[in-house]
Amino acid sequence: MRTALITRTTRETDIRLELALDGRGVTDIETGVPFFDHMLDAIGRHGLFDLRVAARGDLEVDAHHTVEDVGIVLGQAFAQALGDKAGIRRFGDALVPMDESLVLAAVDISGRGQLHWDVALPIEFIGNFDTTLFREFLIAVAANAGLTLHVRSLAGANAHHLIEAAAKATARALAQAVALDERVGNRVPSTKGVL
Repeated sequence: MRTALITRTTRETDIRLELALDGRGVTDIETGVPFFDHMLDAIGRHGLFDLRVAARGDLEVDAHHTVEDVGIVLGQAFAQALGDKAGIRRFGDALVPMDESLVLAAVDISGRGQLHWDVALPIEFIGNFDTTLFREFLIAVAANAGLTLHVRSLAGANAHHLIEAAAKATARALAQAVALDERVGNRVPSTKGVL
């Protein structure tokens, strides 16, 4: 079973996260940030990852610490669940439309954590959610999972649609990349022999 359980407690947040890579998209999300919960639910459902997140943070300050720290923990969970990465496909990509928006995500489980983000968001807030935080979340996921992640909007005018399409595209690209390929066998898909 490719699973992980990660906890992280700081003076700003207290997080418990469970991840199963080979799940069915079952989610149970509670961060105290409703729009972010919606995006985490989309990631679990569209990646077919079983994902449980219980997070408490200093929301009286703002949602930044909660969103970023959940990204850190989710990235650590991907890294733990992948282990030595033997047998995975390594690369994945997805193009996801959501009404007028169209977002591309491409991932390489490279061991070199980095996000390349090219999504222009037309407004700063969706409800009380600071739209810049979704980029911060993906930076934390990529850095802690060791992913090279590209997210690019090809069309779009609605911030909710753009961010949701980005979440779903990232989830689908990750699902491809973490999938086991019987042709790879027990090898690590790298000329170096390690990722």
